[in-house]
Amino acid sequence: MKLLKDKKILVISSEVVPYLPQTEKAVNSFSISKKINDHGGMTRIFMPKYGIINERRHQLHEVIRLSGMNMIINDLYMPLIIKVASIPKERMQVYFIDNEEYFKRNDLLLDKKEKLLKDNDERMIFFTKGVIETVKKLNWSPDIIHLNGWFASLFPLYFKTIFAEEPIFFKSKIVSSIYSKPFDGCLSKSLVKKIKFDGVEENLDILSDPNFYNLTDIMIKYSDSIILSSNKTDKKIINIINKNSKDYLSYSDSQDDDKLIGFLNLT
Repeated sequence: MKLLKDKKILVISSEVVPYLPQTEKAVNSFSISKKINDHGGMTRIFMPKYGIINERRHQLHEVIRLSGMNMIINDLYMPLIIKVASIPKERMQVYFIDNEEYFKRNDLLLDKKEKLLKDNDERMIFFTKGVIETVKKLNWSPDIIHLNGWFASLFPLYFKTIFAEEPIFFKSKIVSSIYSKPFDGCLSKSLVKKIKFDGVEENLDILSDPNFYNLTDIMIKYSDSIILSSNKTDKKIINIINKNSKDYLSYSDSQDDDKLIGFLNLT
């Protein structure tokens, strides 16, 4: 019996193999997508198109009918380019969110000194809005939206506020995978101002200090359920999950295919 038969699942991650090195998040984003497909689900994966990704080797091509939109980021128009590829030997399409200003560089989210890139706040907003607008244009209504990692932490907030009335998303549920703390420090202190510019009217005081835990708090608050996808998740994350009264799948259970698929199926 295929528990996820015909369910549409949108997978969103900052890293996915085989396009980037095999980090825990990149491997997990691929492996869960494959398990979903193996259990009858239909996946579409979205990730940023970093400059380090070799377009020729991975056979990326621009989708003209999806490209050409402008995302307004802090009162500036930023062109959205959509590229697509298929993971070899798998029935999985990957859509790449691209913009020359935000993603042309080879660095992912940290520089060579392991410091956060200064414009990560705007890159997150662009990525979030770019994914939502592209899915709308595809007219593809996901049953489940599976987020991976902190770079997607603004997605549930935008999804449940300014995009809450979009008919295509009425039945969609958000499952967020949380990983271990990947950085110290925080994003730009102007993050809240930029989010408010987009029309989000929620109380965002917690993001006045946009560090890993506060971004994760926002992600969990607006998600429907949580998966602990790293065995290094610390107690602060568990406390945030409990504070927000969210159901979650433990790391050990997430390694059991039946429990993982069952959890997604019941979301």
